Amino acid sequence: MLGAILLTGYLGGATATHVRAGEPFYGAVLAGMAVWGGLFFRDLRIRALIPLRK
Repeated sequence: MLGAILLTGYLGGATATHVRAGEPFYGAVLAGMAVWGGLFFRDLRIRALIPLRK
């Protein structure tokens, strides 16, 4: 969980840098989504925080 949070911060900085420079930033956004998606399917505590169904 801590690694996902730290990686999200790192990728957020990379995204901001790419946006400021006017370059494509989709790779960093997709990597962050993949990290949180993997954590969502692996950890029940994350599924409780982000319910897709009620």
